[in-house]
Amino acid sequence: MTHTEAQQADSAIQTPAPVSAGAMRRAMLSEFWYYFSQNKGAVIGLVVFSIIVFLAVFAPLIAPHSPSLQNREALLWPPAWMEGGTWAYPLGTDALGRDIFSRLIYGARFSLFIGVVVVTLSVSVGVIVGLIAGFFRGWIDTAIMRVMDVILAFPSLLLALVLVAILGPGLTNAMIAIALILQPHFVRLTRASVLAEREREYVISARVAGAGKLRLMFKTILPNCLAPLIVQGTLAFSNAILDAAALGFLGVGAQPPTPEWGTMLAEAREFILRAWWVVTLPGLAILITVLAINLMGDGLRDALDPKLKQS
Repeated sequence: MTHTEAQQADSAIQTPAPVSAGAMRRAMLSEFWYYFSQNKGAVIGLVVFSIIVFLAVFAPLIAPHSPSLQNREALLWPPAWMEGGTWAYPLGTDALGRDIFSRLIYGARFSLFIGVVVVTLSVSVGVIVGLIAGFFRGWIDTAIMRVMDVILAFPSLLLALVLVAILGPGLTNAMIAIALILQPHFVRLTRASVLAEREREYVISARVAGAGKLRLMFKTILPNCLAPLIVQGTLAFSNAILDAAALGFLGVGAQPPTPEWGTMLAEAREFILRAWWVVTLPGLAILITVLAINLMGDGLRDALDPKLKQS
């Protein structure tokens, strides 16, 4: 073997094989799951939330009755394990003879739908506004942040009530109002992340290379701001469910006979002393769902925060 061939062989041995994009993604997902699974509460929350999503998606196949079907001969029947109950209505019936189990399952559909729509609206608008405020600074930043401060100065539920009163009661208007009151959190968080990233070397290098403002904002800076936004989005999901239930309970959210959990609570208020299941079960559904989402949010924070990874 000649000297040149030996050098080529040594360089071939020393040069590492290129890593494919698929392998890098698998490694990142593996690392994410490792840190996420260290939080046992987050894993439990993920399992519970997955069950709720499964019930919501396959509600027509799982629910034994239609959520609006009334049986005048089965008014306020107790759950099946109590005296007078029957497995035809495993969680009992309400004052109109409707199956509570079926209404809870269909109610999961509405609650998850509300969470998805509200988070999508608040994140999409909040991120864009926050990017504009943090990137351009100056009077644009000042004007945007003062508007956000005014929105945050009002109690969230009170502001939502005012907006729904202006727009009119209903599920759609309730979702718009909730998205508006949650939006300032995403604006402030995005702006803070952009301010921390805009002067870093990789952003300056992209600017010197001739990248335009839109490319700098959405291609260079935004991907590095997603971790806190994902965590905030998870928490906003649970807040959206709670706020929608509160508006439904107050009679300005989803309207009867919609099987939304807050509306179910409002309809059952007068029976709280003689039919505890009518009030307790929808309340437990809200509690379990929100708790599961919050536990997942804690796990996402642990998995996405580099400081926590190093500890």
